[in-house]
Amino acid sequence: MDDLKMIRVQIADHIAVVTMDNPPVNAQNAELQDEMIRAFDRISDLDEVRVAVLTGKGKCFCAGVDIKARAGAQRGPGDAWRGMRYARECFHAIMECKKPVIAAINGPALGAGLAVAASCDILVAGESASVGLPEIDVGLMGGGRHAMRLFGHSRARRMMLTGYRVPGPELYRLGVVEACVPDDKLMDTVMDLARQIAAKSPIASVTAKHALNTIEEMTLRDGYRFEQNMTVNLQGTEDSKEAMRAFIEKRKPVFKGR
Repeated sequence: MDDLKMIRVQIADHIAVVTMDNPPVNAQNAELQDEMIRAFDRISDLDEVRVAVLTGKGKCFCAGVDIKARAGAQRGPGDAWRGMRYARECFHAIMECKKPVIAAINGPALGAGLAVAASCDILVAGESASVGLPEIDVGLMGGGRHAMRLFGHSRARRMMLTGYRVPGPELYRLGVVEACVPDDKLMDTVMDLARQIAAKSPIASVTAKHALNTIEEMTLRDGYRFEQNMTVNLQGTEDSKEAMRAFIEKRKPVFKGR
């Protein structure tokens, strides 16, 4: 993916490490959002990738929208709506990526950065991480709906109305992230988790993520029925049969992705 300038992608051992690289704080502009969309759309179609890790270069995960660029922009008719659409699609490209995505939150994830983190499947934080919605301090708003996927009623509203930032240890106490670890251990922890996912059947992982995204707002009956339908489909794959044989034979399965 050499044509990307603000998004770095490294692929090895079925894991794609995606790094936002827009110094100093990985703020989002139209170029970064476009590259994020392209990167995760490509990852969806790459058979050699079974899981992705998303992080930010430096000491910040993503400080949100590039306020300086927005404040100085000369907008014509339709430009604001187009910009909002780009932001939405950036987040949905992560959520709708066929492969599971792990967020390695290495610093502040604010505003649109919170939305990026919330769009990932699994979240892990470093001790210097924080999550917040500071838009109210710059005359804007946004990210509240994404925050509601992570936080309860009162906390989400406190964040949106006051700009309160939730620190990494508190994120772990609230169950928002899987772990809060020393900053220098963050990538090791996330890569261990990524390797666990990469060792599973890629068909099962893709199907599981598709099911989770689909059933999130379904009723219990409809959601479980959808999962059962996916299970029936999986049973006919070579990977599923190999997994069951390996279980019975007490050995590691060898998956072929079909």
